[in-house]
Amino acid sequence: MSSQPTRKKGLIIRHVPHEGIAGYREPIEAAGYQLDRIDVADPDFGAVDLCEPDLLIMMGGPMGVYEQEEHPWIACQMRRLARRLDAGRPTLGVCFGAQMMAAAMGARVYPGPAKEVGFHPLSFVDAHSPLRHLVDVPVLHWHGDTFDLPGDVELLASTPGYRHQAFSRGRNILALQFHGEMGLDPRFDEWLRQWPDALAEAGGCADGMRDLHRRFGASAVAAGRRMIAEWLARLSE
Repeated sequence: MSSQPTRKKGLIIRHVPHEGIAGYREPIEAAGYQLDRIDVADPDFGAVDLCEPDLLIMMGGPMGVYEQEEHPWIACQMRRLARRLDAGRPTLGVCFGAQMMAAAMGARVYPGPAKEVGFHPLSFVDAHSPLRHLVDVPVLHWHGDTFDLPGDVELLASTPGYRHQAFSRGRNILALQFHGEMGLDPRFDEWLRQWPDALAEAGGCADGMRDLHRRFGASAVAAGRRMIAEWLARLSE
């Protein structure tokens, strides 16, 4: 009697309810991962071994890595994350998740020059990386923080306002400042409701963002899915 192959385990860390895995779920599950999720507000979060999952995915959030007095879980998460990154375990970080990765690698995270909010293409993309699928594709940017580039990583993408948009360390560690997962998820309406000040500071408005979402959302998610699928296919054991 043949036994079923053991599925790989993926863990999503969600920092706020309206920033989930969205469009990235499809390629991750297609690559054979059984996904589980934990919120940082969960009382059990502090006891989770972040080195254990085959794949760790950390999503975004409105907080800053430097706001550890307001959010004590940040320091706890970073300590455990640093051990995983040191071990080279497959890890994906998006926006705040990417900033956490940079900080766990010893880099400084700090407020950027201005809010970057809207759909626009990356101005530089490493054409030899999985990000090649995003060339000339408007993707969602929604952040106000940036980070110094950690040591021993490769810069994969930039925009004119934020040079450090993505980096990798080897095949297994990928950090993305932008949101290639967003464009089809109804939680986008909650982003517009939660952060009107960020929209206004970037010179936008909710109706304008909804129009951009309708125009570019599907193509952004399609390209983001191809990127993630290729990254997963390249992972080393």
